[in-house]
Amino acid sequence: MSFFSAVFSRALSSRNYRIYFAGQLVSLAGTWMQQIAMIWLAWRLSNSAAVLGMVGFASQIPILVLGPFAGVITDRFDRRRILLATQVAAMLQAVVLTLLTWSGEVTPGWLIGLALLLGTINALDLPARQAFSAQLVEKREDLPNAIALNSLLMNSARFVGPALAGFAVATIGEAWCFAINATSYLAVLLALLAIRVVPHRGEPGSAWQSFREGIAYVVGHGEIRPRLLTVAAVSFLVTPYAVMMPLFASEIYGGDARAYGLLIGSAGAGALFAGLYLASRQGTERLPRRVADAVLVAGAALTLFSLNTVLALGFAIVMVLGFAVIAFIAGSNTLVQMQVDDAYRGRVMAIFSMAFLGIAPLGSFTVGHLVHWFGVQQVLFFCGLGAIAVGIVTRRRLAKLVAGGRTA
Repeated sequence: MSFFSAVFSRALSSRNYRIYFAGQLVSLAGTWMQQIAMIWLAWRLSNSAAVLGMVGFASQIPILVLGPFAGVITDRFDRRRILLATQVAAMLQAVVLTLLTWSGEVTPGWLIGLALLLGTINALDLPARQAFSAQLVEKREDLPNAIALNSLLMNSARFVGPALAGFAVATIGEAWCFAINATSYLAVLLALLAIRVVPHRGEPGSAWQSFREGIAYVVGHGEIRPRLLTVAAVSFLVTPYAVMMPLFASEIYGGDARAYGLLIGSAGAGALFAGLYLASRQGTERLPRRVADAVLVAGAALTLFSLNTVLALGFAIVMVLGFAVIAFIAGSNTLVQMQVDDAYRGRVMAIFSMAFLGIAPLGSFTVGHLVHWFGVQQVLFFCGLGAIAVGIVTRRRLAKLVAGGRTA
């Protein structure tokens, strides 16, 4: 089997997944353009690391607060209808952001408020999207490939979107990035309307009972629980580097929006390679070891990045960092989705989103304020050392499981 066939032939053989993939391909590039332009606009308006941290905090803290309840909704109602509602709401948020920026009325306060609104929408959208993907493949053995393709899709957009956003911001302004994103939602809405799938119907019972059962399932699962804890630790320590990137681009490297876009795009390129690597794999037998190694690599790359002052070398370092982070996150997502019972999938993936994207704002908030007092390089250096420590603990736990004859 060729590399191209190994990556794309399995999940994309399912009609529904092909349609979904095509719609997301267009929409996610616009999403990344908006995200990068929004962070750069916050930096341009405030010149404050604390404000950058607050924008990152506001965009993701709803995922932490609302995640378990969103998981209950995902497991109890039709996931396609949920996604149609969240995509329309996100499109309207992008329209408001466009109009405010074009009119010159946008302020850091508006950016924080709109980031909070989008985070609230995403709190429901993310678990519904991940659980819905599992309904779109016709063969269960194709599910790991579908999960890896989702990661590949996200990071292809992450590679293209920031680079485009960097040049667009520098030439035509942030408002056009927001307008492009608003238009891109039409593609995923059309794709969702074209998909033919049996509506998901949850089990009867109270929402509170479903909530408690979901928490108890995760807490009692000997493999999913520690994996989610590791995801939360990496999210807190490593992912804030992206929020601090405008500061690095302008103050450490002396660059502008183009340098910022290329730095984020370099991280996206590394993430894209990670997605290709995971999508080409035929099985998951060695994946736990690869996931553990990725934590160590991410910590080492972040430590090195914090010490670097050369822009060209920075591109290479963040490419490795982007590869390691996505290899860890997407690999962990695959392992959790293969282990979870279908009845709990929405709730567990909501908690996974909390661990990855919900904990990230706490990291962004903490790092943003520490940077104000100690400097960005010093703070990210110790974050990198912390991630290395998490990787060492993860490797030791894996070694014990293997020695005991258990899977990881």
